[in-house]
Amino acid sequence: MAIPYLKNRKRFTSSLRNELVPLFDELSKRTRIPKSKLLDEAIDDLLKKYGPKNSAK
Repeated sequence: MAIPYLKNRKRFTSSLRNELVPLFDELSKRTRIPKSKLLDEAIDDLLKKYGPKNSAK
C-alpha cells in the first residue's frame, strides 16, 4: 500500500486521553466534520490563546 501524498497537510502522531476518544469520534460523526479539520480548528484556537501572535492559517 502506497503512502498517500499530502500536498497541503503534514502528518504527525499524537495521543489523546482515553475518555476523549469516543467523544471526539462522536463529535466528528455528529457534525460530519473530518477529525483532521476539527483538530485544525482546535490547534488554531490554542495558538490564538497561547501561541505566537501570528498563528498560521
